[in-house]
Amino acid sequence: MIPSVHHRTVDVDGLEVFYREAGDPQAPAVVLLHGFPTSSHMFRHLIPALADRYHVIAPDHIGFGQSAMPSPADFPYTFDALTGITSGLLRRLGVDRFAMYVQDYGAPIGWRLALQAPDRVTAIVSQNGNAYEDGFVKPFWDAAFAYAHNPGPDTEGPMRNALTSEITRWQYVNGVADASLVSPDNWLHDQALLDRPGNDEIQLGLFRDYPTNVDLYPQVHRYFRDSGVPLLAVWGANDEIFGPAGAEAFGRDLPEAEIHLLDSGHFALESHLPDIAELMRDFLGRALS
Repeated sequence: MIPSVHHRTVDVDGLEVFYREAGDPQAPAVVLLHGFPTSSHMFRHLIPALADRYHVIAPDHIGFGQSAMPSPADFPYTFDALTGITSGLLRRLGVDRFAMYVQDYGAPIGWRLALQAPDRVTAIVSQNGNAYEDGFVKPFWDAAFAYAHNPGPDTEGPMRNALTSEITRWQYVNGVADASLVSPDNWLHDQALLDRPGNDEIQLGLFRDYPTNVDLYPQVHRYFRDSGVPLLAVWGANDEIFGPAGAEAFGRDLPEAEIHLLDSGHFALESHLPDIAELMRDFLGRALS
């Protein structure tokens, strides 16, 4: 029997946060943290694949998906602020300890949650969720860091280009051997949300804040070494945003990390859902036992 997935909204610090939830609330919690430019929509198939064993929660970050999208004048679009809302959501839901799946922007949010309360994190699954400078692929990150360090007309163009339908589609199909496995609904859904009036300024703000994530990497690496947290990396090896070196680097600080490189790209769930779900069920079954 396929578990039912609930679609809910709760107030966190005066903002509506949308989240998908499935499974027994008494079961071990697994929190799924999405990246740019998507939402919890990316987990629509993974959630029921895990919910027979786990309490699965997948929020939309503020400014993404179905969650609130306040103006940058009313909400500081930083990774610290997004983490604060995620932490508030987990408090509201009574989730004290949890495993987490992090992808793209979900990774720096997840790392902050772990640094704030290491004992709360029971295990980590990283799917192209970067924690090492090794993972940054040129030329995408050269342009991103040029804008973050010197925002202005000369550097903003490439980052606005990253908000276009062409690049949104590219993120889904680039590096995927059989692009027919990737539903066009993905990039059409994401682009419609990116194209909302004012969302461009939200995304540019997060691009400018991205170097704060790199500044945290030494603390994140120390957390890995000190905690020995169980970690599974399931990584689209053909990703031209976060390359496979970012996955392999986990082994430096977590020698027991389980690292699997898949013949896919940035959104590997779209082409390799059965493989990722099977790896996760095996890993979580051991890590959370």
